[in-house]
Amino acid sequence: MNSETIIPKTNTIIKPNLNPIPIMKKVILLPLIALLLISCGDKQQTSEAVAAPLLPVFSIQNTNAVTEVEYPAAIQGAVDVEIRPQISGNLERVYVDEGAYVTKGQTLFKINERPFREQLNNALANLHAAEAAFINAQLEIDKLTPLVQNKVVSDYQLKTAKASQKIAAANIEQTKAMVASARINLEYTTVKAPVSGYIGRLPKKQGSLVSASDIEPLTNLSDVHEVFAYFSLSETDFINFKAQYAGSTLGDKIKNLPAVSLILADNTPYTHLGKIDMIDGQFDKTTGAITLRATFPNKNGTLRSGNTGKIHLGIQHDDAILIPQSATVEMQDKVFVFTVSKDNKVTKTPINIIGKSGTNYLIKDGVQPGDQIVLSGIDKLQEGQKIQPEKAKPAVAEIINKK
Repeated sequence: MNSETIIPKTNTIIKPNLNPIPIMKKVILLPLIALLLISCGDKQQTSEAVAAPLLPVFSIQNTNAVTEVEYPAAIQGAVDVEIRPQISGNLERVYVDEGAYVTKGQTLFKINERPFREQLNNALANLHAAEAAFINAQLEIDKLTPLVQNKVVSDYQLKTAKASQKIAAANIEQTKAMVASARINLEYTTVKAPVSGYIGRLPKKQGSLVSASDIEPLTNLSDVHEVFAYFSLSETDFINFKAQYAGSTLGDKIKNLPAVSLILADNTPYTHLGKIDMIDGQFDKTTGAITLRATFPNKNGTLRSGNTGKIHLGIQHDDAILIPQSATVEMQDKVFVFTVSKDNKVTKTPINIIGKSGTNYLIKDGVQPGDQIVLSGIDKLQEGQKIQPEKAKPAVAEIINKK
């Protein structure tokens, strides 16, 4: 039987498709291609969504700010004195202990007084002898005066008697000075506190031989009802410092200086603010710095001489540029921010920092007012990446502008 089929009406011969496989392939491939196109479209949309995250941005504005600069400070008491003996002798008594608080005039040490009391007794004896010699000379004058008047004896003897009287009077003055010196030395055997304050170390113990020429003092005494914190400014810092405050002289500027704070060695702030009340008269030639003094009240004795700390000095800046520290990233000793262009692409921009104001950086250059920066989420950003900017919340902008 022939495989051709004859249709009588048209006389057209139709050859049947003996190979149906290509048609099946087309039927299967078309849905796959469609699925692939749909999948690629989804991936492209997902990629675009990842490439443009929604991030908060902040428009930089000029504002007034106060920056705090730290300067190492050495703390001393209002009065720091060395207690030294004025005489040589054996230390007989020690009336105080190390670290004790003493009042002005309180007895601290007692040096053996016997040698000095004998010196006083000897000086008093010499004084009495000089006074007796003076009386004797006066008697001689009284005896010779009428004899000379009656020309019984020559006036030479009277003149000699008067000269002897003057010598006796001089001896009296000399011995009085010796008595006074002996009394002073005797008083020096009792060592008293010249001011109220705290006793330091006691290197000399009872029974020790002490002398005015000793290298070590008997102790140190510190009056710390208020303390002085000394710190130094470089020449450049000092020029900037003076320019901040009104006044034609340094004295006038000191009066206009704001209060300063003291940070202790454990990084805790001291409870009281201080006042800068002294600027040194000249710069140190070796360091090129000038010393300033800030006075702090210390009624409770919290601070002692020898403490260290840091002075926080506030400097006013007008029309400053502030950027939150959280909006910066540090790389290779440089600090960057991500600025946002008009097409919402970010650029890593280096900035120069000249100080801190709270949690913000004070910027010298790198960005300008009107620039927009990314506030958060910068750890995953890349150069040239596109974002969806979201304006910073009013509270955030207000905090920055109020600094």
